[in-house]
Amino acid sequence: MKHRLNIAKQPAVIRTATRFALIVGPVLVMINHGDTIVAGEMTTVDWLKSALTMLVPYTVSTLSSISAYMSCQSNTDNNSN
Repeated sequence: MKHRLNIAKQPAVIRTATRFALIVGPVLVMINHGDTIVAGEMTTVDWLKSALTMLVPYTVSTLSSISAYMSCQSNTDNNSN
């Protein structure tokens, strides 16, 4: 688990995940809450849900990066034997 967290904290992983969150997150927010945003009817709970929605692409990107890093390390370890 500690190894995975160290990968997740790498600047390249954070940059990539942030880019994905800033691109995909607003699209998801508009799909899920666009009508209430346009109508001006967003509640505090809706805004909290929107913030959580923005975390989804960040989390998916980070988990993908962790998986890719670990797969590459595993392949490197297997090739060196």
